[in-house]
Amino acid sequence: MNTSEKIDATRSAPGAASGEHCDVAIIGTGFSGIAMGVRLKQAGQHDFAIFEKAHAVGGTWRDNHYPGCACDVQSHVYSFSFAPNPNWSRMFSPQPEIRAYLEACVARFGLREHLRLGHELQRATWMQQANRWLLEMRNGKRVQARVLVSGMGGLSTPAIPDIEGLDTFEGPVFHSQQWNHEMELTGKRVAVVGTSASAIQFVPRIASKVAHLDVYQRTPPWILPKPDRPVTAFERWIFRRLPFTQLLARGGIYCMLEARAIGFTSYPWMMRIVEKFARRYLAKEVGDVALRDKLTPNYTIGCKRVLMSNDYFKALVRPNVDVVTAGIERVEQDAVVLKDGTRRKVDCIIFGTGFRATDPLPRGVIVGSHGVDIVDAWKDGAEAYLGASVSGFPNLFLLMGPNTGLGHNSMVYIIESQVAYVLDALRRMHQANLQAVDVREDVQRSFNARLQGKFHRSVWNSGGCVSWYLDRRNGKNTTLWPGFTFQFRRATSTFAVEDYLSWSEPEHEHEHEYEHEQGGAGSDLQGARA
Repeated sequence: MNTSEKIDATRSAPGAASGEHCDVAIIGTGFSGIAMGVRLKQAGQHDFAIFEKAHAVGGTWRDNHYPGCACDVQSHVYSFSFAPNPNWSRMFSPQPEIRAYLEACVARFGLREHLRLGHELQRATWMQQANRWLLEMRNGKRVQARVLVSGMGGLSTPAIPDIEGLDTFEGPVFHSQQWNHEMELTGKRVAVVGTSASAIQFVPRIASKVAHLDVYQRTPPWILPKPDRPVTAFERWIFRRLPFTQLLARGGIYCMLEARAIGFTSYPWMMRIVEKFARRYLAKEVGDVALRDKLTPNYTIGCKRVLMSNDYFKALVRPNVDVVTAGIERVEQDAVVLKDGTRRKVDCIIFGTGFRATDPLPRGVIVGSHGVDIVDAWKDGAEAYLGASVSGFPNLFLLMGPNTGLGHNSMVYIIESQVAYVLDALRRMHQANLQAVDVREDVQRSFNARLQGKFHRSVWNSGGCVSWYLDRRNGKNTTLWPGFTFQFRRATSTFAVEDYLSWSEPEHEHEHEYEHEQGGAGSDLQGARA
């Protein structure tokens, strides 16, 4: 039995019965959920359960399995610091390897007994009188937990545009996250809508198979060559025998990537140097001037996500591939009709349109104090304190929450920083015998005001583009962290109880008699807690 089969077999694990109680409930088995579980066990805390809607672990690396799916961050930094893998086959790992790595971590650190697979969270409600979260699963199970940790991630809900007539199309239609492997594309006329990071990877894999491929591009992305290569057998041998060498490699890559934050966050003019390199790469790969013009962005590089590929341009210059920029008016039974009136026949439509990053949670899933839905708490755009705590939602911690995304380095570093923050919160709550903590509204508001102020000179707000980083309703950047990752780690290094309302007895007995009515409102973004 392989690792995946062993993990799948645990979906009927003991303890998952209706009415289960645990101290900490973790939602999701991607990098965030697994890291939280491992660190809890290493801290000697075993009263926790990890709930997963699917019947296997892996998060986004389980759900995304389209052709060519791979990471765009180097393997040595896109992995846990506590679980280095000396056996990566490439500098940038393909999806099957990353999923296998996460499965191996579950087995290595003994998380199987804590898994509750096939448990999709339908609703989590804060019970004020009991100081507990009530979790209701779609399979009918109910769970009570003192602390709720969300590891659901922000890139989990596909973004599919509302196109007139799409429901009348007679052929297959699917998003890259729900890739239809049973659909044989050979000899078909295929329309790919969108040029997201996913599309950049799968378009080259299907271009040589299909009879004709239309790539519908609204805004061209900036693309750089991907410095990928196989990791040699000798390198893997060295990493196994002398682990410090892999640590050095990880540190070197981290520093190289971290330096890019300067151009992204503070001095956008520096991105012109990178832009010149990208333009030369485009000119080298695409000789046709008209096509090159279509593929040349009119915004500062970095304003939207910078993509890397060694074969995307090569796919677009194929004689059976067209880049279509006229815009889609509607879809008919067997065709896509453009805004200029052109009708292009098609057998299959694939969406490479990315995810709804600014709407990380649907309505009705998390309900906090006094019955407030977290979507209503975010009426002006998603926000949190340190990307982890939301006022009015006691004992809830978000991993990869609002404004924790990166444009320049590995998200695993951010995840581990937040996990350490949650562990410190649990430790301090235990020391002070606190039943619940709830970040103060003024602390959250002050923190986010300073954080948003950091975006004014960043490439994301001054680069001249509209990206998925920004809330479409008000232009607020709710996705990214506007600084260095080491600043985020410093900010989350200590859980400051004074930034939270806290109570040690059920709220209905001493309602609003919090232990800390006053306290520090958080320091500057460069300080210890911002």
